[in-house]
Amino acid sequence: MEITAALVKQLRDSTGVGMMDCKKALAETNGDMEAAVDWLRTRGLAKAAKKADRVAAEGLVGVATSGTKAAVVEVNSETDFVARNEQFQNIVGSIAKLALDADGDVAKLGEMPFPGAGHSVQAELTEAIAKIGENMNLRRTLTVSVADGVVESYVHNAVKAGLGKIGILVALESTGDKAALSALGKQLAMHIAATNPLAIDSSELDQDVVARERAIILEQVKESGKPADIAEKMVEGRLRKYYEEVTLLAQTFVIDGETKVADAIKKAEKDVGAPIKLTKFVRYALGEGIEKVETDFAAEVAATAGVKA
Repeated sequence: MEITAALVKQLRDSTGVGMMDCKKALAETNGDMEAAVDWLRTRGLAKAAKKADRVAAEGLVGVATSGTKAAVVEVNSETDFVARNEQFQNIVGSIAKLALDADGDVAKLGEMPFPGAGHSVQAELTEAIAKIGENMNLRRTLTVSVADGVVESYVHNAVKAGLGKIGILVALESTGDKAALSALGKQLAMHIAATNPLAIDSSELDQDVVARERAIILEQVKESGKPADIAEKMVEGRLRKYYEEVTLLAQTFVIDGETKVADAIKKAEKDVGAPIKLTKFVRYALGEGIEKVETDFAAEVAATAGVKA
């Protein structure tokens, strides 16, 4: 029987299993839909698909570097217990290395061959879901590179090399000494982990965010009853203070607690022996932006047992 794209899609829609696994299941069962579902179930794949609606907000952030290029990925699981699982850690580490060639495209990364497995990254995660018993999700990835300079990485509270809860990449362009440049990059990455800046400078801030902040400040100033000209100066002053809090170059460098980051970079040029330009930074914090569902565990257990909590 011909295995059509429509048939593969039908099986995928009914099981939630990846397209390649669905195609293989149909080929193995001569296009018999029910038999294909059973084929997937016997291999734990359909079981894994049933877990796909469960919120996965734990897991790990992984980083990998190669020369003047680095990548960061976030792979989620349902519980922190799985994040401590060696199999899961090895999977995320391998995915981070593959991400160096994914150019920030999470779909492309999911389709890339997983090392030594004979199937894709997504298929490897699907198998891990069936074995470990939790939903997992390849959520996002980014790559950063420079023509001449360094891309330094840092993982906060690492569970092992390159894996943890917060991952940072910092790109510094310079023709100067790379060892000194890397030392600066590591310090900047640690600073970014601690302060969570929104942008390099005010020109890179989301203008909707700036407009909203200005509106809030304006309402606060209006309540003071100050004359319009004074009120406007107060707004601009508080907005400058806001920039100092959320833009990297204007922040106080946590390494010494005194110098502005922009000045610290300028000062480092003496050791590096050439001008330095901070071109990009990336900060991935595990689970940020994922809405976590709070559940009453006692009620859950009671419901499962068929009694009232």
